[in-house]
Amino acid sequence: MSSSPNTKRAFQPPDPRADDDAAEAAYLDAVGQRVRAARNVAGLTRRALSEASGVSERYLAQLEAGAGNVSMLLTRRIALALGVPVAELVDDRPVTEELLDAQRTLRRLDREQLRRAQRALREVAGAPQPDRRRRIALIGLRGAGKSTLGAALARAQGVPFIEVDREIERDLGARLESVFALYGQEAYRDAERRCLERIVADDDGCVIATGGSLVVEPASYEFLRTHCFTVWLRATPEEHMERVIAQGDLRPVRGREHAMAELRTILAQRDRLYRLADATVDTSGQTVERSLSALEAAVQAA
Repeated sequence: MSSSPNTKRAFQPPDPRADDDAAEAAYLDAVGQRVRAARNVAGLTRRALSEASGVSERYLAQLEAGAGNVSMLLTRRIALALGVPVAELVDDRPVTEELLDAQRTLRRLDREQLRRAQRALREVAGAPQPDRRRRIALIGLRGAGKSTLGAALARAQGVPFIEVDREIERDLGARLESVFALYGQEAYRDAERRCLERIVADDDGCVIATGGSLVVEPASYEFLRTHCFTVWLRATPEEHMERVIAQGDLRPVRGREHAMAELRTILAQRDRLYRLADATVDTSGQTVERSLSALEAAVQAA
């Protein structure tokens, strides 16, 4: 019996293979675009790439046109000839020659150059910089409590605690007391700045204990205040001296008849610089617990 012209056709579900075929075709096209862009960046003709990779020129033409289903081994040979990672060719995201050229340039940079490039790219792209308030930098003269309070604050916040002087020792391969004798003041300052830049680049959230004299180096101090929430841990000259001696460090007084007078002079000279910090916590006459509470309150207020 023939069907009536008005009889409705049976429902036909969509064939999922059609979507798969379209997706696969789009992927092959993306791979072909990446190979062609990478070849142009490398300055190679198709024939030159064929000779360098051992893959036929005809096959390369098909691949760049999105019509070649390349094997992983052939992809690896092409990538080696182009000097790019295999992953760069098989990525299905859109690509431009400018992007591939930028990636090639970045791969030639050392770690420090990459950090500078990263900051520059953020500025060009208008990308937000990490919130400086998540990095707490403690400043102040030796004996102010930077190491003790800094370590306690870091534990409470669940972030790394970093002492700049320890980073400088690792950077220069010598104990701090030997650094100046071996390398001099200028090398110390250079290492201090490198370490600060590395800390800022590597840690969006941390607590930093700085060296007592960092504030007299304008560029490094400005960098610190730009990228960190700074807190001056303040104490009287007498407490500074007592704490350092209690730690078994007699360098401030050994062979110095007028050590306390010198300490007062240093504090007076740096007072204006220390006051540039975002917050001040006076630890004079306070227990570690009370000083830590005051520090946490200052950070919370930020």
